Amino acid sequence: MSAGRPARLAVGVVSAGRVGSVVGAALAAAGHHVVATSGVSRVSVARAQTLLPDVPLLPPDEVVSRSDLALLAVPDDVLPGLVRGLAAAGCFRPGQIVVHTSGAHGVAVLDPAVEHGVLPLALHPAMTFTGRVEDVQRLTSCCFGVTAPEHDEAAWNVGEALVVEMTAEPVRVPEAARPLYHAALAHGANHLVTLVRDATDLLEKVGIRPAERLIGPLLSAALDNALRHGDRALTGPVARGDVGTVATHLRELDAADPELARTYRTLAARTAHRATAAGLLAEQAADDVLTTLREDR
Repeated sequence: MSAGRPARLAVGVVSAGRVGSVVGAALAAAGHHVVATSGVSRVSVARAQTLLPDVPLLPPDEVVSRSDLALLAVPDDVLPGLVRGLAAAGCFRPGQIVVHTSGAHGVAVLDPAVEHGVLPLALHPAMTFTGRVEDVQRLTSCCFGVTAPEHDEAAWNVGEALVVEMTAEPVRVPEAARPLYHAALAHGANHLVTLVRDATDLLEKVGIRPAERLIGPLLSAALDNALRHGDRALTGPVARGDVGTVATHLRELDAADPELARTYRTLAARTAHRATAAGLLAEQAADDVLTTLREDR
């Protein structure tokens, strides 16, 4: 195997969840050979049959033992125990590549495998997955957070080459940055879903349907503007200092859903601070907005 381009590898996928099955399929499309995967639930078995057809389903230890590249695609909290267990069972061997897809961990979590001579990599796709065939195509437009041992440039190159082979874009993420990197992605992606569903629920509560069709273009434009223009994309009553409108929002939200009203207060305060820092909102107007947002008024 060269440092710049991995040779064709026997890939073992633990397990056939939404991420593992998709990344495994992408590696297969790049010319690697998926030799085994693991899956217990009916959904995982069906997903493996769709995305990794004709790949045998085996226990995790057998999957890893058969592979040149062991892809560990399990939940963040499961990963440390899995690595320790596989290491204790003697599943790792010198020269093997061990990759995990967790965003929260770097390569330190693979230390028990490193003791057996493996090359450790963390390759986290910055994408949300459903576990369907179309997810493989989604990889072509996403980035992977790549982490390798700090001073091992050859390992960094192997990780980046694997990502490029999957037609995605590698982004180096230092070990120490992984927790905050993951927090940023989770804050943006997961809370965006919550925000969208909260908005649609409010619209449906007053009989406005289809809510998704109504707000879809608005939210798409807001996201595009935010990515293109940063804080200068802020609009709406908070960024304009329209305290009367903000007060009306709070009154209606308090009546409709007090918990959601608290979320609105928190996000509106963040918006006011960002709008002020961007020069969109005068400090006095920002103070008026923040006073209006206080729950004890």
